Amino acid sequence: MAKRARKQDQVSFDCPKEERHLCKQIARRASDMLAEQNTTRDVLSIDMDITATHCNGNPLRLADLLAADDFNFMHDVAGIYRHLDRETGSLMDHFSPRFSRRDVEAA
Repeated sequence: MAKRARKQDQVSFDCPKEERHLCKQIARRASDMLAEQNTTRDVLSIDMDITATHCNGNPLRLADLLAADDFNFMHDVAGIYRHLDRETGSLMDHFSPRFSRRDVEAA
């Protein structure tokens, strides 16, 4: 079955099952951390932000983000929340998560 082409301005949430699982784990951890600070944000919204970022032009090192210390973890999660264009899935204002996947350039 052929994949449907997505509209240019439509956010994609299409990623492999293992990556979806990591996005959900990241969202749960972030939600738990925010609850400890008396700030609430539901797991689904965080999951959608992380997945949209990962699948729409800014792939993340998901396992590394999940394993990060609290400071760097929240830097990326809060930055994605603040800078994500939810209509396109792209990050605005030149924000670059610390756990963005960096492609190694050939020497």
